[in-house]
Amino acid sequence: MTLQLNCDLGESFGSWTMGMDAAVMPYIDQASIACGFHAGDPMVIRKTLALAKAHQVVIGAHPSYPDLVGFGRRSMQCSSEEIISLMHYQIAAIDGMAASAGLTLDYVKPHGALYNDMMAKPDVRDAIMASMSEYHRPLTLMLQATLQNAEHQSAAERFGLNLCFEAFADRCYDDDGRLLARSKPDAVHSKEKMLAQVKQLCNEGSVTTINGNTLKLQADTLCVHGDNKAGVQAIQDIRELING
Repeated sequence: MTLQLNCDLGESFGSWTMGMDAAVMPYIDQASIACGFHAGDPMVIRKTLALAKAHQVVIGAHPSYPDLVGFGRRSMQCSSEEIISLMHYQIAAIDGMAASAGLTLDYVKPHGALYNDMMAKPDVRDAIMASMSEYHRPLTLMLQATLQNAEHQSAAERFGLNLCFEAFADRCYDDDGRLLARSKPDAVHSKEKMLAQVKQLCNEGSVTTINGNTLKLQADTLCVHGDNKAGVQAIQDIRELING
């Protein structure tokens, strides 16, 4: 399969630095930019947009639950109305700043616990899809490639949305197609395992799960995390594997 390469970026905040955005940006196709609720601030967003523009990288919004202290990795009990509102608030911030920089926001990829809840809870997924269908212009929703792709595609069609299915270079998969929880051993791949997984995805359209089973995935884009040192160090090799 031919994959795009994406990375979650703009996740620094004030004097606190997360990731190596400048090192990653030359090698990726899509940059998912933090919107301020889990990371990022106006200056960081502006600098990340400028980096993306310099390297002609497509930009997406990376919204989360309002959880700056927990880096957006803690689930919150938000109503559908709250999710729609927090999505609109964050998307509009990136959308407006991008337009001011001469860029066009292309897609939305929820972050952390909001992403996990989107994949596990139909009510959260419906709220996210509703928020995007109510936004003033079309945007693509990026979500995890799973065995339920067809089901998610059907739901998106009801909301009039386009989807982009995502696989992960640096994360280990469980047998059910979910990402192995970061709290478990071997959840994040070493560089060697990461490159092997990318090669398998490109050549066979599958990954090997934590228990050694083969899991078929239909994906459009491949994520490498910018907060993962091994992932950043492997990004050039991953680019070469994707390019074939």
